[in-house]
Formats: sequence, structure tokens, C-alpha cells
Amino acid sequence: MELREQALGVLCLADPAHKVAAMQALWAEHASMALDMHRTFTPVANSLPGRPAHPRLVPPKEVPQRSPHTLIGRAALVHAVCHIEFNAINLALDAVWRFQDMPTKFYTDWLRVAFEESCHFDMLHRHLQTLHHAYGDFEAHDGLWLMCEKTAHDITARMALVPRTLEARGLDATPLIQSRLRQVGTPDALQFVDCLDVILREEIGHVEIGNRWYRWLCDQQSLDPVPLYKQLVRQYAAPRLRPPFNHEARAAAGFSADEMAYLTSDGVSA
Repeated sequence: MELREQALGVLCLADPAHKVAAMQALWAEHASMALDMHRTFTPVANSLPGRPAHPRLVPPKEVPQRSPHTLIGRAALVHAVCHIEFNAINLALDAVWRFQDMPTKFYTDWLRVAFEESCHFDMLHRHLQTLHHAYGDFEAHDGLWLMCEKTAHDITARMALVPRTLEARGLDATPLIQSRLRQVGTPDALQFVDCLDVILREEIGHVEIGNRWYRWLCDQQSLDPVPLYKQLVRQYAAPRLRPPFNHEARAAAGFSADEMAYLTSDGVSA
């Protein structure tokens, strides 16, 4: 078995439970697999990403607001994070199979991310089921995968705009969500806070991987990471990042002082 081919196979799986089980099996076995960094793959048409018929995907502005002060609101909020984690499995697997001629550690880094995202999804989905709901019960949007498609032929843009831009927003948003849940104070809300603690801790590592490979790619091309990032934001119409920023988590994830100054400057789009 070849690792990148197997990653593509897991990515194509539509059923969330099957995808999680296959991802965890792949992670358990990956050290014994061959790795061909040079091979080109051609997925079956319309097979990417593998996902279930539900949730129904709508534009981001049409996703209903979720209040943590009601049980249904908290379920919808758990579902929203669950959806992010399901997408994150797909995003990491896509990096493994799609991009050729990278160092071995690039592939094992992103495979580990996919494994940890599968654990996050499974943890959240189990919690969602205690609230009498399942993944697919609420509407969601497709912003993460759309950026994945936009950057399919540009690995530097992918590293810049998916892990260290879109996924890094979770570093900023998670403490705010946790604060609101602690104010609610119900057992299910506090259990969700605990889940988010696990996710935040591991997402710092995921964003750090994105930062590290972005800078590695910049070094290979003799490019300055900060001006290039500004250019890529404009070129790919990346969404605007708004404060407050989690400076401590972003520093732990490897954002430089220059990058944080850019993010916090007036009128920044990122």
C-alpha cells in the first residue's frame, strides 16, 4: 500500500463514520507504508471531497445564528464546529495526496493533522448525539473546501490561506465561544468547553505546521513571507480576519511579530 494513494481513498469516503475509522486505521499503519512523493494521481470525477448528502450547504451569511442559551442553539453550535472538523480531515488529506515532490515530513505532518481532526470530529459528534442530534441535522457552509479548490494548483497559496488563515481563525474564536458557554454553565455546555480545550491545544500545532511549510516554500523560492502573503490574500480573495486575535495562541503557532502587525493593522484583509 502507498500512503498518498491511501490518503486519497480516505478523502473520497462520504460516510463520516467510515471516514473516521479509515483515517484512524491509516494513521496506525502509515509507518509501514511506501511513500511515492513523485506520483501523480487522478481522482474519479466528482469524488472530491467525500461527504454525506447532509448537512445542506448554504452561503455563509445564510447559516442561522446559534445562541448558546438554548439547547437547540448549543446543539447547532456543536454541529458547526463538528462540520469544521469534518472539513479539516478532508483538507489535510488533500494536502497529502495532491502535492508532489515535498519532503517526507510534509506528508506525515499532514497525515497526523488528518488523524487528529478525525479524533476531534468523533469527540464532537459523540457530544452532539447526547444532545439528540447528529451530523447533518443543521445547515452549514462550504468556505473551507472552496478555498481548498481555489488553491489546488498552488501549494504555497494553500499553506498560506488554509491552515494559517482560515483554520487559524479558530484560535481566535474558540476562547470567545468558551467564555459564552461558561456563562451558560449547564453540564452539556461545560462538556463542550472541555472538548474545545482539546481542540484548541491541538489546532495550535496544526497551524504551526501550516506556518512552517509556508515559510519553507518561501525559502525555496527566495520569497519574503509577509509581502507574499499580502499578495496571495488579494489574488485568492481570502476572507477578512477581524480582531480580537488570540496573540498567545498565534505566537505558539509560529506567527511572527511582523505577521501579527499586519493582521492587526487597520483595514487588513486576510
